[in-house]
Amino acid sequence: MAEFKEISPNASAAEKLTNWFENRIPTAFSAYKVHMSEYYAPKNFNFWYIFGSLSLLVLVIQIVTGIFLTMHYKPDAALAFGSVEYIMRDVPWGWLIRYMHSTGASAFFVVVYLHMFRGLLYGSYRKPRELVWIFGCAIFLALMGEAFMGYLLPWGQMSYWGAQVIVNLFSAIPFIGPDLALMIRGDYVVGDATLNRFFSFHVIAVPLVLLGLVVAHLIALHDVGSNNPDGVEIKGPNAPRDENGHPLDGIPFHPYYTVHDIFGVSVFLMVFTAIIFFAPELGGYFLEYNNFIPADPLKTPLHIAPVWYFTPYYSMLRAITSEMMYALILCVVAGAAFGVLKTRLPSIAKMAVAVAAVVGAILMLSIDAKFWGVVVMGGAVVILFFLPWLDHSPVKSIRYRPGWHKYLYAVFILNFFVLGYLGVQPPSPMGERVSQVGTLFYFGFFLLMPLWSRLGEPKPVPARVTFEAH
Repeated sequence: MAEFKEISPNASAAEKLTNWFENRIPTAFSAYKVHMSEYYAPKNFNFWYIFGSLSLLVLVIQIVTGIFLTMHYKPDAALAFGSVEYIMRDVPWGWLIRYMHSTGASAFFVVVYLHMFRGLLYGSYRKPRELVWIFGCAIFLALMGEAFMGYLLPWGQMSYWGAQVIVNLFSAIPFIGPDLALMIRGDYVVGDATLNRFFSFHVIAVPLVLLGLVVAHLIALHDVGSNNPDGVEIKGPNAPRDENGHPLDGIPFHPYYTVHDIFGVSVFLMVFTAIIFFAPELGGYFLEYNNFIPADPLKTPLHIAPVWYFTPYYSMLRAITSEMMYALILCVVAGAAFGVLKTRLPSIAKMAVAVAAVVGAILMLSIDAKFWGVVVMGGAVVILFFLPWLDHSPVKSIRYRPGWHKYLYAVFILNFFVLGYLGVQPPSPMGERVSQVGTLFYFGFFLLMPLWSRLGEPKPVPARVTFEAH
């Protein structure tokens, strides 16, 4: 049992109350010190470092608004659309809660994409933060599942047909595909059983997984310490420290970065509320107009497309045609040839690479392109998990990499935007070609990273973080 801390009889009432709680739940106060007041973060954080806290804020908004929506929503195929209309029209402030939730879904992906891009820029996935990155990618994957399942719940036209298309993709998996699609739907078509399953996962199962991953992400981050724009370790064995052992290049997270984050939250909430009150549909990107029409299994919309945050991956899915398969086979053969001829692998390993390439080419020719489209769409997310081991640059931060790296990253982001735009457009021959080139560039960026990340002469990295008071 821990010893009770004494306090002066002349202390204020607030200090006495704090002391009373600290003596009875010391673990909570220790956690506050470890993760806030005595957690030293690099003193050169810039605005890119607000998106982690914004992600946490949006998660809270989604959970709170989701609880209130659940009070009035009915997960029944005959009543779901009507219950959403009831929330919007008759529940006091229901329209506001619904718009906060729908806008929050898009806001979540905006801040998460920016948060991941910051990690990409400054090498936040590099040693010793591999687990931080892996937990972050797992959060992203869980978030995609949460958003997909929640998208069905309004039971509008785009909800219904979007779920129909995506679930049917699983049927392309050899052997187990049809049974897997049937298990996900709970019926032979998207219907009441599907709605109930998706509602259960959206409201209970996935949020629990999401919260667990967020806690793991934060614990892993605070155990190894935060990265910074210079990529310099402020808590390394050779990092300068004061007489108390605190890093000289760090400052306590509270109050310095809590104020920093409060400013970011204030700006975010101004933009967030402006969208909610003036443009909650945002031109059909946040809430699609077809979703204000009740689901009709007998009437297919002219163009079925997912919400904007899924469209880059949807473009990759549509890019995989029978013609594209020959280009992919050529890439596999070229990669295997490079591994056999240009690397110093043992002979048995080279033989294994050659055999794997031949088997892969045969499978790619014999299995329907639709299945490989699903593989590419999933692989576009899964490949992010391996980023810590693909990047072989001698420096972490983009600041000290060769100048042409910045242009490569810029092209990568532009390519991602183009894929996203093509995903909301109806299929066209030109769009198909552009999306195929974009898909090859997306995967080439990561798969060739072990080669191009070593090229060029990096700039000298400072021994300590560069910082200007402001």
